[in-house]
Amino acid sequence: MLKRLKKRYVLPVAASAFLFVGVSFKDDFFEIAKQIEIFTTLFKTVNNNYVDEVNPGQLMDKAIKSMLTDLDPYTVYFNEQDVAKFKINNTGEYTGIGALITRKEGKLIVKEPYKDYPADKAGLKAGDEIIQIGDVNLAEFKEDAGELLKGAKNTKVAIKYVRQGKTYSTDIVLDEVDIKAVPYFAMVGKETGYIVLTQFNAKASTETKTALLQLKADGAKSIILDLRGNPGGLLNEAVNVCNLFVPQGETIVTTKSKNESYNNTYKTQRAPVDLEIPLVVLVNGSSASASEIVAGALQDLDRAVIVGSRSFGKGLVQRPLDLTYGTQVKVTISRYYTPSGRGIQALDYAHKDADGKAIRIDKKNYNAFKTKRGRTVYDGGGILPDVELDEAKQSTIADALVKNDGIFNYATTYFYKNPTQTSIPTVTDADFEALKESLKKDNFQFDTETEKSLKAVMESAKKEKIDAGIKVQYDQLLAALQKSEETELNSNKNEIKELLLDELIKRYQYKEGLYKYYTTSNTEIKKSAALLANTAEYNKLLAK
Repeated sequence: MLKRLKKRYVLPVAASAFLFVGVSFKDDFFEIAKQIEIFTTLFKTVNNNYVDEVNPGQLMDKAIKSMLTDLDPYTVYFNEQDVAKFKINNTGEYTGIGALITRKEGKLIVKEPYKDYPADKAGLKAGDEIIQIGDVNLAEFKEDAGELLKGAKNTKVAIKYVRQGKTYSTDIVLDEVDIKAVPYFAMVGKETGYIVLTQFNAKASTETKTALLQLKADGAKSIILDLRGNPGGLLNEAVNVCNLFVPQGETIVTTKSKNESYNNTYKTQRAPVDLEIPLVVLVNGSSASASEIVAGALQDLDRAVIVGSRSFGKGLVQRPLDLTYGTQVKVTISRYYTPSGRGIQALDYAHKDADGKAIRIDKKNYNAFKTKRGRTVYDGGGILPDVELDEAKQSTIADALVKNDGIFNYATTYFYKNPTQTSIPTVTDADFEALKESLKKDNFQFDTETEKSLKAVMESAKKEKIDAGIKVQYDQLLAALQKSEETELNSNKNEIKELLLDELIKRYQYKEGLYKYYTTSNTEIKKSAALLANTAEYNKLLAK
């Protein structure tokens, strides 16, 4: 039996071992071969005997993706369509409509049209619900509707959409979309340059260099590099961005794995642009991966002061590996470590709690490390700024409003009540109260952890048919929780008003208008500029 298995499965097992078990492949040979045979037999049996017709491709696609979710959120399978999307994300180029679109609760919603791209030219606005693309009614279309909005340049796509309860039709002419890594840069005051770096695609370091050189030519004597909300991207681009400010041959990041072939040290390869210009790097809880490599390396090398709030803590390295028939698997192969030796990863996916959630590293287990000049820094997941700002942290209630579109939906209502607004709007206390009323009217679900746990208890009670006996207590707890949520809304009024203003500025002046507003009004940027203007304080923060 073993001999027959070896002959039949030597090639697929070798491939599987390379992807998932590395050097332990010989020890696990029989178990892997056994499990593959069980899976193959099951797949054929179900396909041949299930009462209705099944789609083998869809069935396998779901099986593979479900299997990988037990490892970590970053190890994923890409079918042929997914591979094309991954390529778009890495290059920053594709042919489409030029808009951020999301599908939620079965609806395809325009979240943000990009200025002067096809969706914008066709008149689409944030909040529009696309209900038909060509002859395809999206209510009956269960696959990725976004794929219907891609195609060859100059292709005309007819769509129907709903806006404020009315249905409209328009044609969108597909065009090449160039997603900029640096969508904005400008002077903040007379001597500080401001660069927004939103992602680490293949153009990140080139665009950052262009912005840096232009700002220096405009008189910048210091730089703010804004990585807030930057989810990361290409590792080599993170190294190249650091290289703009540190010497050639400097270690930026190392990767460590159980598979020695994935253990690497990444150093800068080029001559720098400026080794002396004072630098602040802005980060927040949405700055992840490559953003954390840049912030962590510049902090460890004492080359920049990090300002904001602790970054996300995504220190796992993925690599896309080709499979058969144009598919890929993106596998977590190693972990990132900053020059001082700090691990970036915050969540331990190898150890999970009773609810199946990865455990966060406990503060008592944080380890101390030394920067190049001897400053003490700590691991614990993410990059802890040298200067922490409360305003850079997002409250739980504000996070819920953003994630569940409470602010987005109210901004849509506001926009159509004030369609001729030309200047930056002023968000008043009356607007805040109107937002709260809108949330009540729409029965907005905050879905905080407490609320989700309470509802889960009630669902379990219904299944066990004991819900009637606890309904009074449940209603009382839910009412108390909702009252607590309103208290939280009021306690974080200023933060929520700022988030609403940000969304409204994008409605009237696109993302470019928001960045321009930031240069004069954003608190984190103003405090960063003030720090850079105070040479003594800046140098003190970088001293041992």
